[in-house]
Order: sequence, then structure tokens, then C-alpha cells
Amino acid sequence: MKQQIYMIGEIGQAHEGSIGLAHAYVDALAHAGANAAKFQVHIADAESSIYEDFRVKIPYQNGSRFEYWKGMEFSAQEWSGLKKHCEKAGLDFLASPFSLAAVDLLNEIGVSAFKIGSGEVDNLPMLDKISDTGKPVLLSSGMSSWAELDRAVFLLQSRGQTVSVLQCTTAYPAKPHQWGLNVLYEMSQRYQVPVGLSDHSGDIFACLAAASLGARILEFHITFDKRMSNPDASASLTLRQANTLITGVRRIETALNFPVDKDANAAFSRLKSLFGKSLAVNRDLRKGEQIQCADLETKKPAGFGVPAARYQEVLGKSLTRDIAQWDFLTENHLSHA
Repeated sequence: MKQQIYMIGEIGQAHEGSIGLAHAYVDALAHAGANAAKFQVHIADAESSIYEDFRVKIPYQNGSRFEYWKGMEFSAQEWSGLKKHCEKAGLDFLASPFSLAAVDLLNEIGVSAFKIGSGEVDNLPMLDKISDTGKPVLLSSGMSSWAELDRAVFLLQSRGQTVSVLQCTTAYPAKPHQWGLNVLYEMSQRYQVPVGLSDHSGDIFACLAAASLGARILEFHITFDKRMSNPDASASLTLRQANTLITGVRRIETALNFPVDKDANAAFSRLKSLFGKSLAVNRDLRKGEQIQCADLETKKPAGFGVPAARYQEVLGKSLTRDIAQWDFLTENHLSHA
């Protein structure tokens, strides 16, 4: 069985603190054909402080960034409910922790793998704690140098973790010159692990390109509407875009899984004959005349005259009989003396 490109719909803060909206995203991603729904687990007291500023000022949002994270919190029971919903809908439940407390919460509800956000690659206490769980890790690389990535990958692999690495550009939305598609190959060669793209472009093209270049994992942000009041809305895909993306990736995947042998043309023999060309003449010629290049035309189908590819072989040959304008030129017309 061919390996499938693993497609993750990142819900992030798109639920805007509503557990009902979070569940609605699960259904939407399942309907679109994603493999996983990914959340972010924010526990304000453990993760943030009153000194944290907003990355993007959210319209009509009152209060501090700390208070915003408070509004994004769900209880352990609510997270467990989302996990069960994902499983019932045929999706893997994935989540990014942003604190040691969040790692504990996710481990308690039985998360199958951990996604490490770009800003957490150098959070070595958290990576240590995750490595103790023995669960696979998807490592995003948005703000990391090679040295920082090397350290994180080595730490996890030295503890026996299964690691995947995602190219990611921390720009919202990321422009084409920022996608860093070249990094996919560099990561694959450097770490010898599955690689992919965590996309913030707000459109389908970056993931389609990455799929064509061999990415095994694709992550994209999802939103019901780009006008929603969450910091990632402009860098997210709408449901229509997500459907188009997933359909496109599955077709690219099929194409990559079925390489074509250019020499295996038996299936096209009829069309090859139909579209092929035979030599003909473009004027009346008399017996004994020598054929010149200017006398020739090529006409469909193949097999009714000398093949067009052999035209040089007939040049200078004498005709053994008259031939009318537009008739096919056959071996019987040619002197082989």
C-alpha cells in the first residue's frame, strides 16, 4: 500500500474560546477529508504572564494577552470530549502544548502524538517532558536556526522518540518568497526523517507545491471565514479552500505513486497511428523525377506512406511511376537502384 500524505487541519485559536465552535471545526475537517484535527492547548497561568504582548492586535479584544489565553482555555473534560469527537469522526486528535502543564493534560487524555510549535523548539524542559511519554513528535521549525533544530532533534531522538520535522515560516500570511520550499529537501537529507510543511500562507498553493516536492506531512490553518476575529484568520484556509487543497493533494499523491514509463507506449499504439504522419507529395510528379524536400508534405495517419521520420531516405530518389498531388508516397513509388 502506498504511503499517504498526512494532512493536518490546524484549528488553533479559530474556535475563539467556544467549545461548540471547536467541535464544529472537527466535523468540517472530517468532511473535507483531512487526516487530523490539531488544537493548541493554552493554560494561561502556566504559559503566560501580564508582561506578554499581543503578536497581532485583535479587533475589539479587550484586556491583556494573558486574559486572552484565559479565554482560550478548555477544561480537561472538554479536551477529552474533543478527542473523542475526532476519533468518532475518523480524525486523529493532535495538539500543541505551550507549557509543561499542557503536556501533562494531553498525556492524561491520551493524545497519540505531540506537535511542537515553532516558538517551543528551544523549550528544552518541555521537550524533555514530552520525551518521557514515548509518543511521536512533529517538530515545527519556523523561528529556529539549524543549530537549534539540531539540538531539539538530537534530544528527542536520543530518547528514542519518533520525530518528523516541518518547514515553517513565521509570517502571517507567508508570501511565496518566504515559503522556503528548498528547506524540505535540506531537512530530509539532514535528519533522514519524514518532512513536511506547516503553512501560514492563507492559500492552497504552498501545500500543493510541497506535496509535489515530496512532503509527507502538510499542516494548514482552518477558519470558517477569514473575517473572523482570531489572529490567524488571514493566514488560514476557508472550508472551500481546504476541500480544494485536499482534493489536489490526493491527486498529486496518486501521480507520485504511479510513475510513468515513457517507453511503455503499447496502450497508445492506435492513437500513435492516428496522430502519426506519412509522407505525401504537394504537387503532381512524373516518373523519373527525383524527389526534393520541397516536394514533400506530411499527412495523417501513419502507415499509409513512408514514415515522416524517414524523409531524408527518400530525398534524391527517382520515381518509378507518376504520383498525383497530395497522394501518399510509398516504397512502390521509389527506385532502389
